[in-house]
Amino acid sequence: METDEEEVSRIVPFQLQFDKPVASQIKIAEWNPEKDLLAMVTEDSKILLHRFNWQRLWTISPAILTKKILNSFTGRCITSLCWRPDGKAIAVGLQDGTISLHDVENGKLLRSMKSHTVAVVCLNWEDDGGGEISDDKFHTSKYEDRTSRFFPPPPRAPRAPGLVPGETGFMDESENLSQELSNSSHQRFNILCSADKDGIINFSIFGIFPIGKIDIHDFSVTFPLEKEHVDCKLLNASICKVALSKDLCHLTVLCSGELQVPRHDLHGFHCLTLDTSIFFKRRNELHQVAQQASNIEDLTEVIRASLSVMSKQWSDAMHTFHDKFDSLSNLIHDHGLDSTPQEEFLSLLGGARTSPAVHQFLLTSLGEAGLKRIMKLVCGAGKDLQVIVLEHLQPAAEMIGFRLGELRGLSKWRSRYKSVGLDESLIDNATEKAGILLIQVERFMRVLASSVQQFSNFFNWLHKCVKMLTSEPSDQHQILAFNCELVILFLKYLYDQDPVKRLLESTEIDHSIEVDLETMERVQELAHFGGFTDLDYLRRTLAKEFQQMESCFKEAFQMPFTTISKKILCQNLLPLFPVESLPKSALSTVPTSISFYKVGIFWLIIQEQQSFVDYVSFRLPNEPSSDLANCIVVTRCLMHDLEAVLLCVPDDYQCVDLSLYKECQLVLLLNGPSSVSESSEKACMMIVQADDLPFVSIPTSTTSTPWKLQQLKDSIVYLHMDSFKVRGIPHSVIAPLAVSASRGVACVFAARKRALVYILDEDEDEISDAE
Repeated sequence: METDEEEVSRIVPFQLQFDKPVASQIKIAEWNPEKDLLAMVTEDSKILLHRFNWQRLWTISPAILTKKILNSFTGRCITSLCWRPDGKAIAVGLQDGTISLHDVENGKLLRSMKSHTVAVVCLNWEDDGGGEISDDKFHTSKYEDRTSRFFPPPPRAPRAPGLVPGETGFMDESENLSQELSNSSHQRFNILCSADKDGIINFSIFGIFPIGKIDIHDFSVTFPLEKEHVDCKLLNASICKVALSKDLCHLTVLCSGELQVPRHDLHGFHCLTLDTSIFFKRRNELHQVAQQASNIEDLTEVIRASLSVMSKQWSDAMHTFHDKFDSLSNLIHDHGLDSTPQEEFLSLLGGARTSPAVHQFLLTSLGEAGLKRIMKLVCGAGKDLQVIVLEHLQPAAEMIGFRLGELRGLSKWRSRYKSVGLDESLIDNATEKAGILLIQVERFMRVLASSVQQFSNFFNWLHKCVKMLTSEPSDQHQILAFNCELVILFLKYLYDQDPVKRLLESTEIDHSIEVDLETMERVQELAHFGGFTDLDYLRRTLAKEFQQMESCFKEAFQMPFTTISKKILCQNLLPLFPVESLPKSALSTVPTSISFYKVGIFWLIIQEQQSFVDYVSFRLPNEPSSDLANCIVVTRCLMHDLEAVLLCVPDDYQCVDLSLYKECQLVLLLNGPSSVSESSEKACMMIVQADDLPFVSIPTSTTSTPWKLQQLKDSIVYLHMDSFKVRGIPHSVIAPLAVSASRGVACVFAARKRALVYILDEDEDEISDAE
């Protein structure tokens, strides 16, 4: 009796938690690293987010993506997905090279970046371990953002009013694209790696600040072959998988393509190890630079949106004004008069006889109601612009100046920050441009206030004229007072000119402002006492100043990107196995998994304080000419040497997908032989303890074959169903296999559009039973 129970326990070690139908076939699935959440991508590129109990939280459809990002869905299918390490955001790679970041709470689009030009085939997001990784040699003071001590929360971007009835005119919380991402992700240093099918890998801190870019085709590696060392490069390589180590010191890349070696055609599957130790050695410096720079970019978007909204609101108001008052010119022409509207209004102001054209315009074309409507529109637009400047544009410019001041101070610490590309002269130039922008904002406010005052004074005078022409008894308390001198100035300078529009217009035309010689001489004198070195800012408009400031920002922040890109080097390039007959598209679907495991104190001593070991596993494609059929490869790097083992899947079974699991375990999803009986098992899930496998060291010296895995064919480990934890699955299964290391569960997708959730961790199974 005990034997039967033991047999049942051995055959069915994992508890089946759920067996749920899915409406569409799933092609990508990833568990949240911190929460019981499963993100899935369907064949029609919908993103589904489910809880562990299979409750659906939200769905993002292609229509939503189209509305948020593009006008058409061409090339918008999802090709990759990964979670931010804290589980609060999800990164989605698209076929057109775009990477979009979404909030886990509601699926809201946080940021969209065109990081690549072709499909993003894989994503990997790692952080610095939350302080677990430490090295006294590279220890520096922890980063602290001081902006909140001196400033209120950063302003949001304004939005033009009138789009929705009852709209307040400013962007609400649900439509802010960057504040949540910026504020929540900067608590811990993390890096998002993205790779496309053309071999380009991009790195971005917090997923939003680009910090590096490499092309795996540019690396030249010395390779031992036939008693000599030759230089080789990759050709037409396509990346299958990337993974940044837990200590951020190296990146593992699995790719397929041709390795250019003299007298050899090494077309197949290769593994690259890239040195990314700059991320670990300078993580505190990069953290500070990325935090300040990404916040500056967010604030720059606030200024851009402010200028756009202000330009539109003022332009709409002026269009209405000119559309109404231009009719006076037609009336003057129709009455055969040889004068301008300004001259007619000046004549009326001077007490001369009112011309028929002005009389008709004021009483018939315009009228008291029309005058009040235009007055309310123009003056209201002026007040709205003042609110936008005071609540959005000016605070954003002030915060940019403060953050640049912080970067300017850091840039003077050349021994630490020059190595990450923080150039002192470029930051100084950007800081000056930020200061000049603040001066331009003050100048704009004075011009705007003066213009609104003169418009209001002009309209008040016209209101009194209309009352007099209609011979209505005017109540002096109802008609506001006006200033005749301001009316004259308005008619001379503002009636057919628009200094507010000129300051706001963002066009290719260079709108230069004339500055008198005395003012320029005074500015030049002040420059000798520590003023701005750029003396031409008085001739530039507010929009032009913003463009110059943004250009300086791009130049300053491009330097860290370029500097770090040059410091990412190739440590090793290993040709793993040849592929001759399979198409390139088939190689991209090879099941692969890369994980980094923390090891004990014994390994810490052996590996000289390297606390993480990287395990790479993948299924060998079945080549007709290969004698390594139906095999799985598991490799690891110890003491800078590569070790590997070949696992042969049992006969009649085929590996569908695999995943490295916690505590160095390898989860295999296998499809078995079909049977006529419906009760027979069609598939199974197996767990293998990876660190217990008999790894064989692969020498890097010259061998008879350049393919590393060929050296393992005499030491294949044959997997047997009765030797490992195996769970039978009553369906034919398909990729993907989604395994959660934090929860200890796996989600298996069946060919019959079903999702099965299994509890892999027996401790959690006991907890579930106790509950």
